[in-house]
Amino acid sequence: MPGTPAGSSPHTLADILPSVAASFGLDQPNPLAIAPNRDVVVLLIDGLGAELLGRHRDLAPTLAAHVRTTLTAGFPATTSTSLTSLALGAPCATHGIIGYSFALPEGDGVRLLNSLRWTLDSATGDTAVEAYPPESVQPQASRLEDLAAHGIEPHYVIPGYQRASGLTRAAFRAPGTLHPASNLDDLRAGILAVAQHSGTASRFAYAYFADLDANGHLYGPESPQWLAVLAEIDAAVADLLADLPSSCTLLITGDHGMVHVDNAIDLDALPALHRGVRLIGGEARVRHVYLDHPDAVADVRAAWTGELAPHATVVSREQALDEHWFGPTPPTPVIAHRIGDLIAVAENRAALIRPALEPLESALLGHHGARTSAEQLVPLIANR
Repeated sequence: MPGTPAGSSPHTLADILPSVAASFGLDQPNPLAIAPNRDVVVLLIDGLGAELLGRHRDLAPTLAAHVRTTLTAGFPATTSTSLTSLALGAPCATHGIIGYSFALPEGDGVRLLNSLRWTLDSATGDTAVEAYPPESVQPQASRLEDLAAHGIEPHYVIPGYQRASGLTRAAFRAPGTLHPASNLDDLRAGILAVAQHSGTASRFAYAYFADLDANGHLYGPESPQWLAVLAEIDAAVADLLADLPSSCTLLITGDHGMVHVDNAIDLDALPALHRGVRLIGGEARVRHVYLDHPDAVADVRAAWTGELAPHATVVSREQALDEHWFGPTPPTPVIAHRIGDLIAVAENRAALIRPALEPLESALLGHHGARTSAEQLVPLIANR
């Protein structure tokens, strides 16, 4: 497998906020050439893949007409990793949120952190906030903190529960004004509340909408339910653009695309995959495999490859780092050890599921995380 994902773009999600910061006058690179303006809103539509949008321009003419470029989400293409890459302006080799779930040290061993829910062992496990404080797991400053230090007012147009979540604390970090938004009407009202002001002070808002991803997971991307939500989002964006003042730049992107899986492989039904294996993390399209003994990498890789080929590619941590899967700069030893001794990446439309331990995730029809262009590429949509 090559070192770069299929169909990758020269720009990534991690380029957005440095470019925004540069547009506000901070000493940051501006690879996306964002022009100066009083206010900027970045709206992330969870699950808005570039290829999916491209195939359904008829249902989303406003979004499609305003596509400025295509970005690569980064590996793995999953929400917690992508949101942190967006907020920090850095890939996960730098920020360390290296997947949906990954191992962290616990005493003499390791334990899984579900980074999306910030829970222990699984999505429904006990809270991990005390055992693994978000600000310790991800201690670096976000670009929102840079903006706030420069006098830019941070705002959040997100579901209320997310404001104090472990992932928000780890990724975005900066205090700011909350505009609770659980539906498209709330989202529009919150963005307009940020942008429609008479002051001269600049504002930055991060906005988020989840329903496209949720419907893709439950019913499959491009299902009737998913298509209906895409059309609703497009109509809401059209209305928003009509009312948004020229003093506000609106940037819209996604955190990943999605594929409809048709080949679910139960990892726990294959005993050979568990010999010498301590923990299995990640998610159905990307698995982190942690071994009892690191010197067993070759044998365990051979077993996984033998069982899963051609439905998954299995590589060592060293190969993935050598090929810069997690970003162009080497991770610290702390972050490197969060990555599995082996990484199993699903190919085509396969899913590597664990129904007993992950019943909710294993029942989903739509998945993401791997290195295909369908999962990796997201649009950057702009109003100016």
